[in-house]
Amino acid sequence: MSGPDEFELDKPRVRAAFSRAAATYADHAVLQREVQARLLERLDWIRMEPGRVIDLGCGIGDALDLLARRYRRARVAGLDFAPEMAARARRRGRWLRRPQVICGDIEALPLAEASFDLAVSSAALQWCASLDRAFAEVRRILAPGGLWMFATFGPDTLRELRAAFAAVDGGASAHVNVFVDMHDIGDALVRAGFADPVMDQEALTLTYPDLTGLIRDLRGVGVRNALAGRGVGLFGPRRMVAVAEAYAREFGVEGRLPATWEVVYGHAWVPNAPPPRAPAGRVIPIAPVS
Repeated sequence: MSGPDEFELDKPRVRAAFSRAAATYADHAVLQREVQARLLERLDWIRMEPGRVIDLGCGIGDALDLLARRYRRARVAGLDFAPEMAARARRRGRWLRRPQVICGDIEALPLAEASFDLAVSSAALQWCASLDRAFAEVRRILAPGGLWMFATFGPDTLRELRAAFAAVDGGASAHVNVFVDMHDIGDALVRAGFADPVMDQEALTLTYPDLTGLIRDLRGVGVRNALAGRGVGLFGPRRMVAVAEAYAREFGVEGRLPATWEVVYGHAWVPNAPPPRAPAGRVIPIAPVS
């Protein structure tokens, strides 16, 4: 049985879904762009001039451009789990100053120890099966005094969709992914050895004319139910009509359907001490992967 920081993800399914969505991501990522903008605005509060910056879960690379403009003297890099996302992110920037982008997993970063001063991540950590593994890896690749800043989603995310499925199923629904509570995320930061963690959250709501619009946006950015052992045939026509009716009945307001996203923000520092050493033979220096 998985604990609060760990659940069974079907990672090949996640990778394939996001790779397929790379071409449509920009058209559907309204919520993701807003969260990213709010996260990066928080860097205004931080007085630091990092020489090495990485975006973990960089997607198609929107934040890479913004980070390069903010830190003009820094080496900016990105990492994404989906090969097609990483391929698009590599095209960012100018010809003489393209970001280094690799395809890799936050839970097993193919990066050298203490190789970055600042790591950011927006809307990616929810795809990690274990926050303990992910945070330990981020802690390892950050230099002493480095900053880890992220945004992810909490358990109230898509609560309306979860409730509509549950109403049709007659109980709790496994058709919407698991999201971790803010306090459990903060505890995972402490376990990983980060110092001075700061956590807060807010709710953002998008509205849609119908359930089809919400599902289209979710699929357009690569979101699928990614829990291993999920059922099949979850989205048959009759089933989706029933879910749409339950959604509208319980949550519809003046012909619109709300979709809530609980956004959890956090940042923490690496103490001024060497990071834990990684197992031998697993870490390689950062380099582009074609």
